[in-house]
Amino acid sequence: MLKKTLFQLHWFFGISAGLILALMGITGATVSFQDEILRALNPSVLQVEKQVAGVLPPAELVERVEAASGKKVSMLWVETDSGNAARVFFTPPPGERRGEMRYFDPYTAEFMGDATGQGFFGFVLQLHRFLAIGDTGRQITGACTLILVFFCLSGLYLRWPRQWNKWRAWLTLDWKKKGRSFNWDLHSVAGTWCMLFYLLAALTGLTWSYEWFNKGVTQLLSDAPQNERVRNRGPAPSGPAPTADYAAMWSSIYSAAGPQLSAYNIRMPPVAGQPATVFYLLNTSPHDRALNQISLDPATGIVKRHDRYSDKSLKAQLLTSIYALHTGSYFGIVGRIILTITALSMPLFFVTGWLLYLDRRRKKRQIKDARQGLVQPSDDAPAWLIGFASQSGFAEQLAWQTAGQLQAAGLPVKVAPLANVSEQDLLDSSKALFVVSTFGDGEAPDSARGFERKVLGRASSLHSLNYAVLGLGDRQYQHFCGFARRLHNWLGEHGGKTLFAPVEVDSGDPYALRHWQQQLGLLTGQAPVDTWQAPSYDNWTLTRRKLMNPDSSGAPVYLIGLSAPNTSSWLAGDLVEVMPRNCPWAIEHFLDGLGIDGRAMVELDGLAQPLDQALATRQLPENRTHLVGLHAQALVQALVPLAMREYSIASIAADGILELIVRQELHPDGSLGIGSGWLTEHAPVGGSISLRVRRNSSFHLPVEPVPMILLGNGTGLAGLRSLLKARIADGQQRHWLLFGERNREHDFLCRDELEGWLIEGDLERLDLAFSRDQEEKVYVQDRLRESADLLLKWLDDGAVIYICGSLQGMASGVDHVLNELLGIEAVDRLIEQGRYRRDVY
Repeated sequence: MLKKTLFQLHWFFGISAGLILALMGITGATVSFQDEILRALNPSVLQVEKQVAGVLPPAELVERVEAASGKKVSMLWVETDSGNAARVFFTPPPGERRGEMRYFDPYTAEFMGDATGQGFFGFVLQLHRFLAIGDTGRQITGACTLILVFFCLSGLYLRWPRQWNKWRAWLTLDWKKKGRSFNWDLHSVAGTWCMLFYLLAALTGLTWSYEWFNKGVTQLLSDAPQNERVRNRGPAPSGPAPTADYAAMWSSIYSAAGPQLSAYNIRMPPVAGQPATVFYLLNTSPHDRALNQISLDPATGIVKRHDRYSDKSLKAQLLTSIYALHTGSYFGIVGRIILTITALSMPLFFVTGWLLYLDRRRKKRQIKDARQGLVQPSDDAPAWLIGFASQSGFAEQLAWQTAGQLQAAGLPVKVAPLANVSEQDLLDSSKALFVVSTFGDGEAPDSARGFERKVLGRASSLHSLNYAVLGLGDRQYQHFCGFARRLHNWLGEHGGKTLFAPVEVDSGDPYALRHWQQQLGLLTGQAPVDTWQAPSYDNWTLTRRKLMNPDSSGAPVYLIGLSAPNTSSWLAGDLVEVMPRNCPWAIEHFLDGLGIDGRAMVELDGLAQPLDQALATRQLPENRTHLVGLHAQALVQALVPLAMREYSIASIAADGILELIVRQELHPDGSLGIGSGWLTEHAPVGGSISLRVRRNSSFHLPVEPVPMILLGNGTGLAGLRSLLKARIADGQQRHWLLFGERNREHDFLCRDELEGWLIEGDLERLDLAFSRDQEEKVYVQDRLRESADLLLKWLDDGAVIYICGSLQGMASGVDHVLNELLGIEAVDRLIEQGRYRRDVY
């Protein structure tokens, strides 16, 4: 909760106070080298020729200046051996704080003229301190300076990297990133570089903004706070002008400073009876504000107080050097340059902050629009029943496409999930199409379990029903399209007549889908207007790849970051389909012995390309006997395309980057699985990944803000992480996560993030099962059984259960525990109510 609040305040102040801070940064940088710039612009005014005799003593210099000008001198700044003109301030008119300033030759008292650019720098300084609007501006700049301190501290907390002890995580910028990711990196990394300098400038600058802050700093740093001068902003005192004996004052000054005197500044009191103040520098002073101070009687030159910079403690020296710290001159010319560069960088944070804010607003609108687009069409009473059973949303999509083809042929349709199809619906229908996926190894999708139990368990007479089945599955499982086959057999056994043979689709095979569409065309007597095409994939950029379980005894797990080529959004719980590629060495090994040059040109999907590039997208069989003797083009045509791989998305659209958590699949020969190998090792960072986002409606968040129980193991954390991120972004906190892996030390994926959510209250409970950390193995389902009473309480409160991870082991184990604790019927009710959702593999 703290992090969320800080983030909201950080961006709110950024878009409100950022412009003022940017202006303060630019103006501060402009005046930081004011003296050098003015001297370069006005060499004949601000620079004088040194003379062996040395500068005039104050008495003679003041006498000549006053005689030539006819005005009374109130302040004098002279550098004894620099070749710079002396600055003389005259007594201000009544009611004003400071009189006019003129430049004089300290060797001759000759008036040097006016300096070009003096007025400009004066205006810039007014902008920097007061926005050129007086006391109101002072309050605004003071508040913005306080906000800058908040930016530094909150920004440090918000960007604290997981590997906080790795300097690269703090200070390096990835120039390969684009869009929001680059803006975020630039904002955070540059902010880290500038943070200490901004804190220095802000904390010293506040001494001119607030009297209370100035008094506090004085009390903290001064060796004798009660004797320190308190800044007086009241009206100038009135009374007779003081009498000044500059010869006597000079004697005291030179006696105190000695031959090492390099510059002095005499400030006369406004009225008689007050001491004059003299600040002086020695040629051994560590910086231009290491000032020594003398208070003396202007009429007699008697010293009343002498504060040497070298005699002060370090903290008192810092108090004297506030301005030098503010400008960086405390650290010499290098410090001034660094403070100037960081000040000039201030607009960078305003611009990147706004870009990030606008990008976040745009993505929120996209997510809102995407949710609004997920509306069910009107439900009429047609002659054709189209029932679907979907685990990830693909079967539902195909059902609506099927309905569209029938409607285009003038046939009325009724589309419904199998969960809403009753035995009576089947009896009343004469024609029905079923689009069903298989969950895991032959099971019905969660949404169709009730249909299988209630309807398929009955001996109905369906002699008037004509039907066809489109089954979706994955041949990697032993019981490929198991549920579709059981449905087809049951319909046939109870009198149903097939319109055409069942169509089975392996991993979205486009050829099988076109066959289904062609069969529908034969039924309707009308060829389809649009042939269903294979899903289109975009080229996303692999922006980062990070090992999440170094030194683990298990296979490596990587956090993969991908950026979209254009605007893209997804919902928490959605999936991606990735088209993998064969690695170059696998292609080289495959071609070895076939006598074909990988550089030979072939045509694939209407594009001419080298053979080795075309083979990157095809399945490479181990047995190549039937391929020997084929030329390059025939070889490509003889091979089937690689199947896509599905992964749960581990981030939300508002993050600006799509993240996956992928474990390397290791074959017995040591080679990597095609999909995991492509993402975790072979694809270059900065390279392209063919990918598309796919809705996984059965794993989306509940509409109501009910409690959530999330269970997962290994890379199954990905889907649960996206759900948690979305709910936390919505301000919800009633979450219970049960997560399992091998060892806490090496396999605690996303540890800092999860523990941070737990500390901040975004995660109410976190139960962990590290199976290899003790002699008796402990799994997620064991932790769930241990918390049986709490599980019942959460379910009584309306909690929804989400499972993401391996089907064999964890998911089946959790299912067994739930059946044991709640009863099979209660678990089935949870599934039918949408309160038990699974994304397992």
